[in-house]
Amino acid sequence: MTRIVAGTAGGLALQVPKSGTRPTSERVREGMFSRLDHYGYVEDCAILDLYAGSGALGLEAKSRGARRVVSVEAHRPAAQVVIANAKSTGLDIDVVNQKAETFLANEPVELFDVALLDPPYDISEDQLTVVLNLLVAHLKDDAMVVVERSKKAPEPQWPASLRRDDVRKWGDTRVWSAVVAPEGTRVEV
Repeated sequence: MTRIVAGTAGGLALQVPKSGTRPTSERVREGMFSRLDHYGYVEDCAILDLYAGSGALGLEAKSRGARRVVSVEAHRPAAQVVIANAKSTGLDIDVVNQKAETFLANEPVELFDVALLDPPYDISEDQLTVVLNLLVAHLKDDAMVVVERSKKAPEPQWPASLRRDDVRKWGDTRVWSAVVAPEGTRVEV
């Protein structure tokens, strides 16, 4: 069973789409959000949850005090599960039923403090690179990007304006994070 780990909805169960998703484990979410909380990247922040699946990451952020959460999910049945989970937990988030690339190709309406990406493990590195490049225009100057992948996946190809901040491994999962590099900063690749 997938549950919200902490915050106002801590312990509440979440539905999981019948197929096509791989929910982030509670252990990984706890580790990710402990780090994000420690650096001030959750409370009162605007969070973008790409490849939302069940909505667990975005709902976890909202439960822990995020000001706003936008969850983007391409598959309609999964997006409907995110909506149902938001309703059952009493957490107010926006759910967008679009591909991540389509959402990001639009002119930004707002800028985000944090972007959480949990793409399907079978997404190609080229596809992920396109999404990361499109994402940059939607980020605040001091934003953090978190990418969850299989432990076998290589490091994401970060755009020039992002620099790797950290990498953690939990079981079969590797979580990379990057921060927006200040303008004029040389970013090593």
